[in-house]
Amino acid sequence: MALSRLERAQVWLCKAVMGVLFTLFQFLSPRKPAGRKLPPVNNPLLVVSATQLAKKIRRREVSSVEVVQAYIDRIQEVNPLLNAVVKDRFAAALQEAAQVDKLIEEETGGEEVLEDRLPLLGVPLSVKEAFALQGMPFTTGVVSRRGVVATVDCPPVALLKRAGTIPLGVTNTSELCMWSESHNHLYGITNNPYDLERIPGGSSGGEGSILGGAGAVIGVGSDIGGSIRMPCFFNGIFGHKTTSGVVSHENQYPPVSGRQVEYLSTGPMCRYAEDLLPMLKIMAGPKAEMLSLNTKVDLKKLRFFTIPHDGGTPLTYPVSEELMQIQREVVQRLEADLGVKVQEVRLPGLRYGFQIWDTYMALPDKEGKPPHPFSELMGEPGRPVWPLWELLKWMMGKSEHTMAAIGLALLEMTHGPKPPSPFIIQQKEKLQKEVEELLGTDGVFLYPSHTRVAPKHHHPLFRPFDFSYTGIINILGLPVTQCPLGLNEEGLPLGLQVVAGKLQDRLPLAVALYLEKAFGGWRDPGAN
Repeated sequence: MALSRLERAQVWLCKAVMGVLFTLFQFLSPRKPAGRKLPPVNNPLLVVSATQLAKKIRRREVSSVEVVQAYIDRIQEVNPLLNAVVKDRFAAALQEAAQVDKLIEEETGGEEVLEDRLPLLGVPLSVKEAFALQGMPFTTGVVSRRGVVATVDCPPVALLKRAGTIPLGVTNTSELCMWSESHNHLYGITNNPYDLERIPGGSSGGEGSILGGAGAVIGVGSDIGGSIRMPCFFNGIFGHKTTSGVVSHENQYPPVSGRQVEYLSTGPMCRYAEDLLPMLKIMAGPKAEMLSLNTKVDLKKLRFFTIPHDGGTPLTYPVSEELMQIQREVVQRLEADLGVKVQEVRLPGLRYGFQIWDTYMALPDKEGKPPHPFSELMGEPGRPVWPLWELLKWMMGKSEHTMAAIGLALLEMTHGPKPPSPFIIQQKEKLQKEVEELLGTDGVFLYPSHTRVAPKHHHPLFRPFDFSYTGIINILGLPVTQCPLGLNEEGLPLGLQVVAGKLQDRLPLAVALYLEKAFGGWRDPGAN
């Protein structure tokens, strides 16, 4: 659908202003010395999936202490470069690993009993700092929350620990988990393992960075606008945004309000596709039955669709040619290997992706209560911040908040108590119906994860709406798996989203296993 004359003018004006600001930013930015890169992975234990590690530990082919120590060594090696892990619990993790080894030594029921009761016994785990992990910081990068420590485990972490995993520490996020770069004034900025001058994404960017850098094998993320998928894309790993309402959101910060509970999803992040499904089974607890995860998926019987872009919108930039090309290559491989026909479709409503996400995130709940103002969350546990005052303080280098957080608070001011746009509501409802009819219970579609590969630090400030490629899937409530597809000529990860109908999570998870074999999955950034 072509843009109207007014929309074209808006595009030109927006990009012109952003272009001027970006040029000024580049001119004023300090030049960093090039050449720093991650060391390659040398310990073979670091290139084994969590599923296989658990099997080796159960069979006493390797001890849990050896595995945990290997990951501690890797974190200590790469974290000074990445700033991904913001607080560790290494001493406690080694003690827990020793207890695991003792348990295995004393077990009389055999390997099968252990696998059934403790499927990930002895496997190390990283956790996003926005999740409550008992005894660890629980701040989401807000300076005024410095010193807040979790007193309990949030449900998905508790379930993973009950399955035998051993948390190594917590990882960095964007301030209040509402930006595409993991940067805050409490912990600093996190770097991408493939290029330290680029972003790892947000808000689960610390998770994406340490996983991509082989400092963890499995991790936990949350996603309300792409916060699992963008970090997984930028860091070359797998991640799954579950069907909404399947995995508990309890004891996350910030808490959801308004109708946001319908759009937030908690899910697994990992380097190996075979770990996605067992992690999801554990994290979903009794609700895992809703997803029929034990039902075998025959990829040859699925209906495949590809959507190359959102159709053109005044707010997002066009998808880069290299990302559209890798999506075309996926289509070709699917058709050649599986004998399926991948149909290209266009959904006009996708071009309103940001407006739909922005509108629905601000809707009140069933009792009429609106979402908590972002300015209130920025001031917790004290008074709400004044965005304009914070902007002035930021310009003088005195603010405790990032420019991204201040910008979001300013944007919130412009909304005011006005009713949602009937046009946007209509577009969302129409899009929802089209997508559900398209996918049914046996369809998946391929969709770009972003408009470009991992940007350089702070660049998203000048292209703030490109996350709509992930955000729109949250509002539609669909399950989606982010899959890596190798590296581009600069050595940066490529990838795409595989989307299915509600409660059909097993479909994109099965496609992820295929794509890992076809395109090689995660690549060691140190070997790049």
